[in-house]
Amino acid sequence: MQPKHIHIQDYNYHLPDDRIAKYPLQQRDSSKLLVYRHGDITQDTFRNIPHYLPQGALMVFNNTKVIRARLHFRKQSSPDNNQPGALVEIFLLEPALPAEYQENFSRRDQCRWYCLVGNSKKWKQGQLQRTLNIDGQDIILSAERISTNGSSQVIQFSWDGLHTWSEIIEACGELPIPPYLNRKTEASDLQTYQTVYSKIKGSVAAPTAGLHFTPAVLAALDAHGIEREEVTLHVGAGTFKPVKAQEIGDHDMHTEHIAVHRHTISKLLAHDAAAIAVGTTSVRTLESLYYMGLTAQQLLHSGNATGDAAELHVPQWAPYGDHMPTTTPTEALTALLAYMDHFDLDVLQSSTQIIIAPGYDYKIVRMMVTNFHQPQSTLLLLVSAFINQPRKANGGDWHTIYDYALAHDFRFLSYGDSSLLVP
Repeated sequence: MQPKHIHIQDYNYHLPDDRIAKYPLQQRDSSKLLVYRHGDITQDTFRNIPHYLPQGALMVFNNTKVIRARLHFRKQSSPDNNQPGALVEIFLLEPALPAEYQENFSRRDQCRWYCLVGNSKKWKQGQLQRTLNIDGQDIILSAERISTNGSSQVIQFSWDGLHTWSEIIEACGELPIPPYLNRKTEASDLQTYQTVYSKIKGSVAAPTAGLHFTPAVLAALDAHGIEREEVTLHVGAGTFKPVKAQEIGDHDMHTEHIAVHRHTISKLLAHDAAAIAVGTTSVRTLESLYYMGLTAQQLLHSGNATGDAAELHVPQWAPYGDHMPTTTPTEALTALLAYMDHFDLDVLQSSTQIIIAPGYDYKIVRMMVTNFHQPQSTLLLLVSAFINQPRKANGGDWHTIYDYALAHDFRFLSYGDSSLLVP
């Protein structure tokens, strides 16, 4: 069966509500670790994960940081109404102007974002305003609807004072936690819903496989001879988008922005283009590099390369053409370095819409650390594709892993337990 014709119903399972971890364990690295290796399953505690990894391997982490993406405004009441105005929630998705994340966060007067607006019927026109206080200074923050862009809206934010947009949302925004937790964000989430190595602001959801790592586990990896590199993929709200189509060919995969340093690509080449990925976001980034390399190779050969990040974008179905390329992962990464040299780039920035589903042939990822995902999700498709790859003679079955986890009291989803997958 072609990947586009996969029925999402075949990736369903019963997940009782009491198996969804509403809160993390007090000690991150005391979570359970399911180890799937060539069809065999065992379990351990996460802090022991270095013992299951080959010495000298390269482990890749996503260093994105979750922003306080929920902003609340109250619509101004009419003068003759003493009741508070309607509450409007604006959920930041990704920057519109400036489009580059760090440039946007550095703005000190105004910026625009693609947003979701809750209770938008109550906000038909005009500006919304709220007052916030930073270091004893009152600041008026305004929001104005500029345009509609599909299911999202472009909102312009403006404020007085000299504070950056990053400081503004840090002062008044709310950290978003997954909707399936069915609770409000609490003070503890500000720490527990970030990885200990998060650095680059931009995500609206955490790369949750990384939540299990502690400084002690990272030090143990170093002592075990594991090399570590970081990439950045800003996780969008689309990661929670359910697959509503019967066949995944009718599902529109969300686009996410990535950034990879030159030294990381060089390190991948030094490891024969093979890596251990921490989380599905690192998986999507690493596998996208292969297809970016193919595009870079073609553009350089034809002389049509411009250096514009958009030209390396990976479309949703790029890996599934009728005539698959024979370019090796090493050749693809080498082409990426040549592209970066050509345009004197130290950081490769682009975006990916890649969907990884059964039938996909992994190019770079050899082992994967990941949590347990929602039924009928694209993340479950990704896991299934990993353990049952076309070139594997004895492919596994995702049911085996999830049945074991359910039978042995593993905790599921973002704050749940972890797994190490070796196909």
